[in-house]
Amino acid sequence: MDEADDVSDDTMRSRAQESSWKLRLLLDANRWLVAAGILAFVFLGTLAAGLAVDGVARLTASDPVETLFQAHVTAIVTGVTLVLTLNQLVLSQELGAAGDQRERMAGATTFREDVADVVGVPVAPADPATFLKAMLDAADERAADLAESAAAEGDAVGHIESLTDAVQRNAAAVSDELSGTEFGDFDVVAAALDFNYSWKLYAAKRLRAEHGDELPADAGETLDELVDLLSLFGPAREHIKTLYFQWELVDLSRAISYVAVPALLVAIAMLSFFDPASPALAGSTFGVTHVLLVYALASTISVAPFAVLLAYVLRVATVAKRTLSIGPFILRDTDRSFDYDDD
Repeated sequence: MDEADDVSDDTMRSRAQESSWKLRLLLDANRWLVAAGILAFVFLGTLAAGLAVDGVARLTASDPVETLFQAHVTAIVTGVTLVLTLNQLVLSQELGAAGDQRERMAGATTFREDVADVVGVPVAPADPATFLKAMLDAADERAADLAESAAAEGDAVGHIESLTDAVQRNAAAVSDELSGTEFGDFDVVAAALDFNYSWKLYAAKRLRAEHGDELPADAGETLDELVDLLSLFGPAREHIKTLYFQWELVDLSRAISYVAVPALLVAIAMLSFFDPASPALAGSTFGVTHVLLVYALASTISVAPFAVLLAYVLRVATVAKRTLSIGPFILRDTDRSFDYDDD
């Protein structure tokens, strides 16, 4: 296996055991484009169903319009209320007494100081992407130092090479991904997910437990520093992921607010003014009657809030599933394939 394959094996996509196009749709694609795709499917599906069953006759023979758009009005109001409630839960974490805020500040400051000590810098970077990049660069350096200082013979040599090579290649690749990224975009979280720290932390701790006595003193200290650094990367990634989730929920609330009012207006207009038998709707375009076109378009606009909600939730849920564990817990079979053989 060449180095490129080794690096790709550590990425989230290689561990996900899912097709690349599916992951691009769930994670990388612009959320508005995903929502537009969902709405296009609804529009075309409604037209196809209407053409297949003579939808115009059904629209004029009974009253499906009133039934459907009454449900749309209820769903829009309920959905907006639910999303705004979720937004309030996010904002509630930012509210509190001075003592609570001071405790949060103390915890964040202490963690940043711990990272700065392990990384070896006076002050940890303030930007999330630069913060993670500094940790990855430090991990790369510690792995290089460990490979250089470990002069042990026997089984420890192979295990050290396996660990240090994996850390260096993966850390360098993810550090490059983080270059030029800004918090708020998914790129920061996506890059952080590509660093497979769980296996590396497990392998480093196992190496220390099984071969610690074989290592020179300086190599043992470097290994301990690498373990400490990998142990801090987990909570750092989780903290940044949590901030991103809060950011996404606020964006979701704003997006729902933008589309809910037009959707509600269209649903009300269809309830109040739509008449399938109106002469104004006579005729057809490209073989599709205007009655069916208006009905399909209004139905599509009315489900726009749901499409936006689904587009955002798909990404958040996918990221949450990929980061269920913290620390040296390995939940996917692909992760275990990197483990070295038992003695």
